[in-house]
Amino acid sequence: MTTEQPRALVDLHGRSPWSVLPPLCLGFFMIMIDTTIVNIAVPTLVTELDASFTEVGWVNSAYLLTFAVLLLVTGRLGDRFGPKPVFVVGLVVFTLASLWCGLSGSIGMLIAARAVQGVGGALMTPQTMSMITRVFPPARRGAAMGVWGAVAGVATITGPVLGGLLVETVGWEWIFYVNVPVGVVALWLALRRLPALPTHARTFDGLGVVLSVLGMFLVVFGLQEGDTYDWGTVVGPVTIWEIVGLGVIVLVAFVLWQRHLGDDALMPLRLFHVRNFSLSNVAGFAVTFAMTGIFFPFTIFAQLVLGLSPLHAALIGLGGSLLSGVVAPVAGRMSDRVPAKWIVATGFAILVVVVAWLAAVIRPEVPVWQLVLPMTVFGIGTGMLFSPLAATATAGLDQRNAGAGAGAFNTNRQIGGVIGSAAVVAMLSSRLGIAIPAAAQDEAAALPEQARQAFLDGFSRVDPDQFSTGAGAAAAPQLPDSVPADLARQITDAATQAVHAGFSTAVAQTLLLTVGVLALGLVACLAMHAVRPAQHGAPQPAAEPARAEA
Repeated sequence: MTTEQPRALVDLHGRSPWSVLPPLCLGFFMIMIDTTIVNIAVPTLVTELDASFTEVGWVNSAYLLTFAVLLLVTGRLGDRFGPKPVFVVGLVVFTLASLWCGLSGSIGMLIAARAVQGVGGALMTPQTMSMITRVFPPARRGAAMGVWGAVAGVATITGPVLGGLLVETVGWEWIFYVNVPVGVVALWLALRRLPALPTHARTFDGLGVVLSVLGMFLVVFGLQEGDTYDWGTVVGPVTIWEIVGLGVIVLVAFVLWQRHLGDDALMPLRLFHVRNFSLSNVAGFAVTFAMTGIFFPFTIFAQLVLGLSPLHAALIGLGGSLLSGVVAPVAGRMSDRVPAKWIVATGFAILVVVVAWLAAVIRPEVPVWQLVLPMTVFGIGTGMLFSPLAATATAGLDQRNAGAGAGAFNTNRQIGGVIGSAAVVAMLSSRLGIAIPAAAQDEAAALPEQARQAFLDGFSRVDPDQFSTGAGAAAAPQLPDSVPADLARQITDAATQAVHAGFSTAVAQTLLLTVGVLALGLVACLAMHAVRPAQHGAPQPAAEPARAEA
C-alpha cells in the first residue's frame, strides 16, 4: 500500500492515482463516441436536412479535421499551462458545441458546430494521456492505460448502437444532446479531482500551426470533394489533384520546419528517433482509419440495402462493444507483464481477418447473423489495440515532452480518421458510379427487349446522392401510362435490385481498402522492438531531478 503513492509525480493529498481517471475517461468517452455516432444517422441527415451524401460526409470530416490538426498545438498547451486547465477549457467547449450541434437547423450550421466540437476534443485528448503518464508510476501505467483503452474501444463501437437508439426513438439531435449531461458531470469531477501538474515554459510555433492546418485541409478537401468535381477542375484552372498535391507539399514543408525548430517545434521530430514511438504512430493511424473505414459504409449498407432501422443496424455491433469493454482492461494489464507489441499485433491480425470476412459476406440478401458474428469478433480485436498501443507509444517519453508526445501520437492517430473519412467517402462514391450501372446491366437481361435500353439509360450517369436513401425506383425510366402495370412493376423492381446489388459491391470493395491499411498496421507492430514492461520505467530516474525542482 505504501509503494504506489510515494512514486506518484504529484501530491494527490492521500488519494490514489486512480481517482484522476473518472473525469479523464468521461471526457475521452464523449470524444471517441462522437467519431462514430454520426455514421448511423447518415440516411436520416440526408433526408431531414436536405443534404447530399458528400455534405453529410463533411459532418464527420469537419469534426475529425479540426480535432486532428490542433492536437499538436493543444499538446504543447498542456505542457505550458498544465493539463488540468487545458482539459477543463476543452470540456466546456466540447459540451457547448454539442448543444449547438443538436440545435442546428441546416447542414451548414451542423458542419460548423462539429468543427467547434473538434476544437474542444483536441484540447482534451492529449491531456488524458499526459495526465496518466505523469501521475501513474510505470508499474501501474499499463493497467491505467487499459482502462483508458477500454473507454476508447467501447466508445468507438458503442457510438453506432447508441446513435441508432437515439435516432429511432427521440431524433438525430439527441446524438449530440446526450453529451451535455455527461459533460457537466465530467466538469464537476475534473475541477475536484484533477491535480495541478508542473508546467514547462514553451514557445509556440505559429508558422507550424498554419502549415499543419492548411496542409491537412487541402488534402482532406481534395479527397472528399474529388467525386463532386469528377476529379477535375474546381475553379478556374485549379483541379482536385493540384489541391491534393499542394496539400502534400505544404505538409512536407511543415515537417522540414519542425526539423529546423528542434525541441521548440510543435512536433519535435526527435520523438520519432525512438523506433517503437514511430511505429506506434503508424499503427495508430491504421486503427483509426479502420474505425472510419468500417462503420461509415457498413451502417449505410445495413439501413439502405438490408432495410434495417437505425437501432437494428446498430445492434449488429452490440456484441463487439461488450467484448471490447471486457478485453481492453485485460489487455492493459497484460501489457504490464509481456511486451505490448505482441498484444497489439494480435489485435491487428484479428481485425484484418474480420474486415476481409465482412467484405466477403456482404451482399443484398445476406442474413443478419452472418454480419453479427464477425462484428462480435471485431470487438476482441479493438479491445487489444488501444491501451497497449498507447502504452507502447508513451513508454519512453520524459516529463518535459509528455504533452508533446501525447499530442503527436494522437495527431497521427486522428489523421488516420480524417484521411479515412475522406478516402472512404471518395472511394464509396467512386465505386457506386461503377458498380450500380454494372448491376443494372445484369438486371436488364431479364427485362423485355423493348424496355432494356430505356432502363439502362436511367443508369448511364449515376449520381451517388441519388441513391443515398436506397431508392432504386428513382433511376427507373419514366414510363408512359400505356405501359402494362406488370411490366412497370418489373422495371421498378429491377431498378431496386440493381441499386442494392451495386451498393453491396461498392461497400465490399471499400472495405478492402480498410483491409490494406490494417495490414500496414500489422506490419508496423511486427517491426517494433519487443520491449519488456520492466524497461518502461528506465527513463524515469533521469526525470526525477526535474520533478523535484518543479
